[in-house]
Formats: sequence, C-alpha cells, structure tokens
Amino acid sequence: MSKLIKVLVFLVLILAVVGYVLFERNSYSKEGLKLEIIGPQEINLGEETEYIVKYKNNGDFRLENPTLLFEPPAFSIKDDKIYQKEILTSDKLGGAIYPGEEKTFSFKMRLVGKEGEAKIAKATLNYQPKNLKTTYESATSFTTVIKSVPLTFEYDLPSKLEADKDFSFKLNYSSSIPWLLTDLRVQVEYPSGYEFIESTPKSLDKTEWDIPVLNNNEAGSIDVVGRISGNIGDAKVFRAKLGIWKDGEFTLLKEIEKGVEIQKPSVSIRQDINGNPKYVAKPGDWLHYEIYFKNISGEDQYNLYMINKLDGDLFDFNAIKSETGSFEQGDNSIIFDWRKNSKLQYLAPMDEGKAEFWIKLKDDLSQIKKPSLSNSVMIGQASQYFTTKISSKLELVQKTYYSDEIFGNSGPIPPVVGQTTTYTVTWQAKNYYSDVKNAVATAMIPKNVKFTGQVFPEQQTGKLIYDADSGKLTWNIGDLKTGQGVITAPENVSFQVSITPSSDDIAKSVQLVGAARISGDDNWTAMVLEAETAALDTVSLSDQNMTEDKGKVINSN
Repeated sequence: MSKLIKVLVFLVLILAVVGYVLFERNSYSKEGLKLEIIGPQEINLGEETEYIVKYKNNGDFRLENPTLLFEPPAFSIKDDKIYQKEILTSDKLGGAIYPGEEKTFSFKMRLVGKEGEAKIAKATLNYQPKNLKTTYESATSFTTVIKSVPLTFEYDLPSKLEADKDFSFKLNYSSSIPWLLTDLRVQVEYPSGYEFIESTPKSLDKTEWDIPVLNNNEAGSIDVVGRISGNIGDAKVFRAKLGIWKDGEFTLLKEIEKGVEIQKPSVSIRQDINGNPKYVAKPGDWLHYEIYFKNISGEDQYNLYMINKLDGDLFDFNAIKSETGSFEQGDNSIIFDWRKNSKLQYLAPMDEGKAEFWIKLKDDLSQIKKPSLSNSVMIGQASQYFTTKISSKLELVQKTYYSDEIFGNSGPIPPVVGQTTTYTVTWQAKNYYSDVKNAVATAMIPKNVKFTGQVFPEQQTGKLIYDADSGKLTWNIGDLKTGQGVITAPENVSFQVSITPSSDDIAKSVQLVGAARISGDDNWTAMVLEAETAALDTVSLSDQNMTEDKGKVINSN
C-alpha cells in the first residue's frame, strides 16, 4: 500500500512539473509591450501640435490582430473640425507585431482651451498574443499645458453708473495668434437690473455674438447699449466669455469681469440735434448739437468740464465748429471747460446751462457699418449716452439703351420722321442701409411714347403696371434688403418703349421716360424714404459711341 502511495505522489509531482513548464511556455505578460506618447509639454494656443504614438514588442510572443485607438485632447481642431478619436486597425498598423518590432504613428492637430488648461491625449493598443485566446490591452496618456492664449479680451465700461440712464460699453478683442480663428463666439452675463437695448453688431439673443473670422493682428469690438436699475451704492458685476463654438460645443478661451457702482445723480443731461431730441440723421446733414445740463444735487458745483465723445462711421471729423469747445483729434471728443462757459464755472442747485457745437455728416453711406451715431456726455461723475439713428438711402438708377441683348431693338438711329424706333429702359433699385419695405418706383411715359409691354425679367411682369390713360408706370418692388444694389446685386427691371417721330420733332431729341421716383419704408427709423432720378430722352442713351447727333430726329427725305 505504501508503495502505491509513493507512486501516486511521484506521478503528481511529474504532472506538476510538466504543467508548470507548459504554463510558463504559454503565459504572457503585457509588460512585454511598451506603449508611449511623445509630445510637447507646453504649447501656445494656435500652434500645430504633433503627438507621436510609439510602441515596441519587448516580449517573445508575436502579437496578432492589433488595434490602436488614439483619443486627442478634448476639443482639438483638425481640418477646421473637432478632431474625434482615431482607430488604426491591423491593416493600417502593418499586421502582427513581431518580437523586437517597433513602430511610430503621428497625429497632428491644434489644441483649443484657456491659459493654463491641461489637455490630455490618450492611446490604447489591443492585441492577442499568438496561440492565446485572451485579448490584452495596453494604455497610456500624455498631458500638454496651454501656456499662453495670445488673445486680448477686455471691457471698456465706466466704473460708476447712474441708475435708469442709457449707457454704452464695449467688448474689445484682438488676436496675435499666427492662425486664422473661425467660429468665435462672445457670451455676456449681465448683472441683475440690467436691460439690453441694442448692439452693434446685432446679437444672437441679446447675450451672444458671433465673430466669424479673426485674423492674426486683427482687432474688433462689440458695442452694447443698455440701462441698469439699482440702489445708490449697489455693486454690479458684468462677466463675459470668449470662446470657439463648433459642432454645437463651446470651448472657453478667455473670460473677464468688470464691476461697477451705482452712484447718486448730480447733473441731469439732455441733448437736442437741430432742435429735436429724437432727430433722425441723413447723409450730408449738418448737425447742430445742443447739450443741456442741470444741477440736481442740491449743492453748488464749480469748475466743471463737459466731454462729448462722438462715435459713428458717418461723422466728418474734419468739419466741426464750436465757439467755446475744443476738439481732440484721435479720441473724437469735444471738450468744454469752465473758463469759456459761465454755467460750467458755477452751477447753482436746479440751475441749467448749455453747450453747443456743429458737425457735418459724410455724403457717402456705402461704407457705413453702424446705422447710428452716438454721443457719450460726461460732466464730473455724471454721464449720459445718446443715440441718433441714421436713415437709409434709396436710389433708383434709370438708363436707356438702343443696342441690347434683352429685346433686340429695331428702327433707325438717329430716329426718322414717320418711322418707329424701339428703346430699352432699365431701372435699378439700390438700398444702402437697413431693410426697406414696400418700395415703389414710378415714372410718367410721355403721350407720344408707346409702352410696348415687353418686360424683363419675366418674374417682374406682374410687378410692373402701366396705366395707358394716365401714362403712369408703377414698379411694385416690395422689400429691399440692407445693402441691396450696393453690396449685393440690385433689384432691376427692363421694359421697352417705342417712338414714331413727327415733323415737329426734326432736329430735336424725344423724351422717352419722365423723371422716376422711388419710395419705401425704412424699418430702422420708421421713416418714408424718397429719391428721384432725371428724365431721359433719345440723346441720353447709355450705348457706347453714342453722340448727340444720333439722338436727334432727322427727316425721312
């Protein structure tokens, strides 16, 4: 019996040794694969960042069916899109990883985030050692810190404000990033009691603005007008964020805040332009500013200064007149001091004074970016912000042609007594700024001129109405968008007229169409806009090589 036990023990030992040898031969440790990411520890926003994923098989096993997963740092940009994770299958990795084999793969992108933010790249390699059914996974990561964000983003906002008065502030931004930034967005958080009035450019929802493109060394600003309520001494905090909005995600680049204090009013300020507190300006106007100031503090005030800071694309700062004010070129301010204005020298309680100046507006409205003028008036600690709207400008261009490809006119040139010649009249409607509704153009067709009924383009046929009894031609244009005909293509229509001169017309030109008038409702100012263009005759043709002789009627003989 004891011999049998000894034999069994011996067999168990033999099996254990064999099992151990087989286990050692078929065991695998993932420590045999070295996986790492090589990249920069610090970068500046906008720099192209490259991560190198490197692996090496330090073991004795062939690693089959490898798959590499690379996860870029959150909100990385590649090809102007958010860079999603990238998977490299066995085919892209070159098949199995043999013992001693080493490979590297490059991943390039731009990292987006705020200054000091840590961005983490990750890599994971899945594989199956030869002759083993188990799948192993090796993972690693690498951290890059955004060292600097070369963007400027700041508030231009007074530190003290009076309650329930209009005021303006700016959000100024600029870029020193050697990379074109797109899809920027500004978000503002207002304090309690703030009421938004308007902004330039227009907001998305009173708290957000898009900046489609920001180039290197380029700057811009957002102007916001509003008012705030509160008690004297209240502190109010304005906050703002600048980031990138892409694929429905917002990534923060810069955030700022500015505190203001509600102060007690000391001077009330009001403004008239050309005798009207709600004057609507037009290109080419001379504006007579009258600024009235009244002491409402209950205490005598001495040696005051008044600063008028003007802002507007249409101001002609080379045409300013003032008997007592001095103009500061650069910041576009007109300053009045107590030495030239007795009321600024001494202003008793409830007493009122006045300062005035004149300034001309430019005639050209085509380059205007902001449809308003502003004047920020400051007297001591008191301030008041005034906005003056600018009305749009409608224009109707009227031209006549003989040679054109629209209708193919016929008849003699110069026109001949008793023979019919046809002409093309073209109208172009232009709208310079702000949307216009219900635009209409009219003109009179002379009695000796026939409206043939030919209209181009075809879709304008129903909008062009001719009254044969009165000779009135009406073009119901409809709505005109901002900049239509100035920035974008104009609304246009062409129609054909004909004349058959009589002997009374010999050696004379014949009028083809009377003076044309255009009108429409300005959405911005609620004003009716009007413009007129001169009548045209057979001498006024816009054809090339047109001479006066070709437009005067000749005898048929």
